[in-house]
Amino acid sequence: MDRLQAMETFVRVVEAGSFKKAADTMQVLASTVTRTIKELESHLGVRLLNRTTRALSVTDAGLRYYDGCKVLLRDVQLTEEMASQQSGALRGSIRIGTTPTLARNFIIPALRDFTDRYPAIDLDFHLVDATVDIVQHGIDCVIRTGALQPSRLVARRIGAFHWYLCGSPDYLKRHGKPTSVAALRKHVAVGYVGNRSGHSSNWTFRDGARVITVPMVNRISVNDTDAYVAAGVAGFGLIRVASYMVRQHIADGRLVRLLANIEAPPEPISILYPQSRHLSPAIRAFIDWCAELLAKEAAAW
Repeated sequence: MDRLQAMETFVRVVEAGSFKKAADTMQVLASTVTRTIKELESHLGVRLLNRTTRALSVTDAGLRYYDGCKVLLRDVQLTEEMASQQSGALRGSIRIGTTPTLARNFIIPALRDFTDRYPAIDLDFHLVDATVDIVQHGIDCVIRTGALQPSRLVARRIGAFHWYLCGSPDYLKRHGKPTSVAALRKHVAVGYVGNRSGHSSNWTFRDGARVITVPMVNRISVNDTDAYVAAGVAGFGLIRVASYMVRQHIADGRLVRLLANIEAPPEPISILYPQSRHLSPAIRAFIDWCAELLAKEAAAW
């Protein structure tokens, strides 16, 4: 039995949640994965997984073994990447977690620069709006916006984005253009369910030293950022959205930026990754590139 390969197979099974899904990711037969896990358990003399007809769960021993395998496999990958670095070219693969919107509007359009610099680094994006357990999903680093909750992850703030208040020409023709924060009380906003505020949203602005909060009425609410912007473009209400999501809409005249002289507090953007004795050179290169990208974007705002 190739113990390193068996460890990799076990990690795939735990992260995939089934033998079949793990086999699919490895492009091997499910029977091969099953046999490997049985041989590994026999070698260790302990059960790593509990199997039923409907579910697969990890035993306490399996969880401890999984954590050790992740550390060992990461060290193996790091050693290989450091060896390849001697040739002057970074190599490796990175799995990155972030939201579909951030990837589509911010990272992917600029990604050619990274791939040109590091052609031997493979990138695998795991895109989801919800916060996920990055260890369980085998994610090397995750890009998140907003205030961070306490966790065991290492966090590096790489920049921030600004909120833009926008309305469509059609909406502004029907309801008028607000000329002050106070005037927003007479307007309707598109609601975003992620705010968890029912049919009203509190928008916060900073006018000099003053912080002003305005409760906005929502008559249409959505739970998807693309639908949120689309509803604003369609004239269903004002929207307050990340600058990188609407710059093209503003340039094309589909949206009008409002109250540009009144700032909303900027929203931090951070990269998080698991605590480790080492950080892969490939991951470090990606993190540094993201920070560089944010610096360029900030200069354009």
